[in-house]
Amino acid sequence: MAGRQYLPTEIEEKWQERWEGLGIYKAQDKSDKPKYYSLVMFPYPSGDLHMGHMRVYTISDVISRQKRMQGYNVLNPMGWDAFGLPAENAAISRNLHPGNWTRDNIKFMRDDQLKKLGTSYDWQREVTTCDPSYYHWTQWLFLQFYKKGLAVRKEAPVNWCPECETVLANEQVEDGMCWRHGETRVEQKLMSQWFLKITNYSEELLQDLDKLDGWAERVKVMQRNWIGKSTGATLLFTVESKPNIQIEVFTTRPDTVYGVSYLVLAPEHPLVDELCTPENLEAVKKYREEASHKTELDRSSEKTKTGVPLGTHVLNPFNGDLVPLYIADYVLMNYGTGAVMGVPAHDERDFAFAKSKNLPIVEVITPDGKSQGELKEAYTATGVMINSGQFDGQPSDKAKENMIAWAADNGYGKKKVNYRLRDWLISRQRYWGCPIPLVFCPDCGPTPVDEKDLPVVLPVEEVKFTGKGGSPLTKLDSFLNANCPKCQKVGRRETDTMDTFICSSWYFLRYTDANNPKEAFSKENVNYWMPVDQYVGGIEHAILHLLYSRFFVKALKDIGLVNCDEPFMNLLSQGMVTKYSEKSGRIEKMSKSRGNVVGTLDFFNKYGADSARLFTLFAAPPEQELEWSEEGAVGQYRFLTRVWRIVEDLLEHKSLDVFEGDALPDSIHDGLDATSKKFHKLVHKTIKAVTTDMAQDRQVFNTAIARLMEMVNGVYEYCRYLTTATKNGDNGIVSTADNLAPQREKISNEQVQLLSFAVKSLLLVLAPMAPHITEELWSKIGYNKKEGDSIHVYTWPKYIDALTTDDEIELVMQVNGKIVNKTTIARGMSKEDLESLAMKDDKMVQKIDGKSIRKVIVVPDKLINIVV
Repeated sequence: MAGRQYLPTEIEEKWQERWEGLGIYKAQDKSDKPKYYSLVMFPYPSGDLHMGHMRVYTISDVISRQKRMQGYNVLNPMGWDAFGLPAENAAISRNLHPGNWTRDNIKFMRDDQLKKLGTSYDWQREVTTCDPSYYHWTQWLFLQFYKKGLAVRKEAPVNWCPECETVLANEQVEDGMCWRHGETRVEQKLMSQWFLKITNYSEELLQDLDKLDGWAERVKVMQRNWIGKSTGATLLFTVESKPNIQIEVFTTRPDTVYGVSYLVLAPEHPLVDELCTPENLEAVKKYREEASHKTELDRSSEKTKTGVPLGTHVLNPFNGDLVPLYIADYVLMNYGTGAVMGVPAHDERDFAFAKSKNLPIVEVITPDGKSQGELKEAYTATGVMINSGQFDGQPSDKAKENMIAWAADNGYGKKKVNYRLRDWLISRQRYWGCPIPLVFCPDCGPTPVDEKDLPVVLPVEEVKFTGKGGSPLTKLDSFLNANCPKCQKVGRRETDTMDTFICSSWYFLRYTDANNPKEAFSKENVNYWMPVDQYVGGIEHAILHLLYSRFFVKALKDIGLVNCDEPFMNLLSQGMVTKYSEKSGRIEKMSKSRGNVVGTLDFFNKYGADSARLFTLFAAPPEQELEWSEEGAVGQYRFLTRVWRIVEDLLEHKSLDVFEGDALPDSIHDGLDATSKKFHKLVHKTIKAVTTDMAQDRQVFNTAIARLMEMVNGVYEYCRYLTTATKNGDNGIVSTADNLAPQREKISNEQVQLLSFAVKSLLLVLAPMAPHITEELWSKIGYNKKEGDSIHVYTWPKYIDALTTDDEIELVMQVNGKIVNKTTIARGMSKEDLESLAMKDDKMVQKIDGKSIRKVIVVPDKLINIVV
């Protein structure tokens, strides 16, 4: 037994095993209780979680535990986002199969880290995305998208390493070079790949953000910007030398069309070869070669915009001007039309480009309709049209509408809504991912695998990882050769695997029916649990994961598989955990690469999981950045030691009983002395404050813990009061460092009941945050009377509102808004009485000094301000 000393290692593992045996965290698919789906973003099984990771799991677990105590049927599941490139890289470097590496990591992270944190997951619903029982249904969902025309195959540029002979992700391209081979230039290569048509849902994804009141505005802004709705026009520019060819451009500023001084095509534009003149061919070829080694991110983010002329000119349809045609890598083929018009006077990028190429800069909009002379920078605001023919003098906003109408009437363009969002490229030329369930037949073309033949299982035997030559699947005849599901002729199986974001875009649906072997999820289960009530995860997932998940749910609703149209009603994006890094000499995000991680097991063994949980909750509000401090974490251990010590002392002196009921009866409260009444009110104030702070619309756990600390101080002070009040010669109890609690025979039964109620309430509101110590003390007091009893399934305490307000308040007295005096008064005094009190106060009389009073301002129960 731990005895009087708080030894976390002696109690935490014991209770973790007990909770698992009792099954108290198992969610019920049918219940009379209201449902609450609490979800944390599932981790990638990299092998080791540090204290930086533990913050998100603690926050989510606290929410789940409290909701369970508040009477909800809580689903709080956990699983593993187990496919992905790191496992394949580990297989190459360690010469082992990624499945073995992944499963070993999962076992350690589950059993030695997440369980030891004291989490309350329903492990019976555990999912692992690399398990065939999971990716069977990932493949099935892909086929449903395919049937609805939402999964399509088309060409797209990829990052290709000729040394590795494989496709690289953007993050694997470093300064244009392969991350593995620093001297190998990465090329842009066109390949046929699979896409999901998320663009079909662009407007719905944008509009429905307004439904998400439980999301932070900054996250919604990030998604709006990513979807990037633009309203403008497509305009047609005719090639001078080839009048049968028209180049379509998209612009959000058709009002600036009279200021066009050049047109730009993307290097990949299909018209480049046809429109390039012989004398410009060599320069264009060289430029396209250089552009092919840049990622899209590089091209769009480079500050200096480059380009070369094609030697061809186009006609501006509005004024007939001939303007030169360029190619430039800042124009991307897969956004808009792959062609843009250059308006230097009214676009910063175009201004810089025109200056570097000595191109004309023509004003067409000014603030007041008068030329500003030679421009030193682009004028990008709205204004009045000039140099724009029939549109001169019009406000630019009105001219925009009129110009679009003129273009439409004359066959030179039309109004157009464009989105920055692109179709989701899901093909990955790698082994460790979910196989795409299609066979390429020489007669039938791409043909979906029959649903009864799912899953298409990743082969394990004979798979070799070299890091070269692309995916091992392309060299494995036993996998490659497959009969066409339609005609039974020998075909070739698709060797691309799916982007791992596919797996994480529906895992929350699988949790609702995780062990169902016959379907991805039953409609009954998924429609009972969905949508998720509270989702917790990092801000770094604000765009891709959350957007893809929203798309999946909307598409599945249209297919008829789910009823909801949004997956996550409330979103909490926790801030990252930082720590000083000796490598860089500054405070940075906690990570292995920066050498500033704090290991979970070492900390748990020294100070306990409860101390770690409290620190991650107390050091900062959940959405703010948290700097790790060993001293701060140890401070939470000391706080828990104080809780342990006072309960142990009260038990030793037999001054605690099992308190039956939810509140102290009025008859007992009314008979208490003033100090006891004040302490009783502190208990109710604490319950109210913690309940309010932990509510869904606040979730400020740091202030909740601060209130609990105040209550613990209050318990200590009340015990000192009782020992002092009962001191009686040699038979009295003197409060010392080793003896804090009053003996039972020296205090009244009412005071014993008050202490018992206070400690019970303290443990209950602390339980979600510090589950182990509260369960141990709860049990020591005697609350766990039968099998299945636990503090974590006990009812969350209720407060009596009348006992959360004080009978007396501090009144602030001011003259002309400046504080003159403060005094304690009875709550609820009338305005007349407050004015009379202030006018009799010596300091106020002295400050007014006989001046005439112009106004008296009274804020009941707070202040009185006399204006002279």
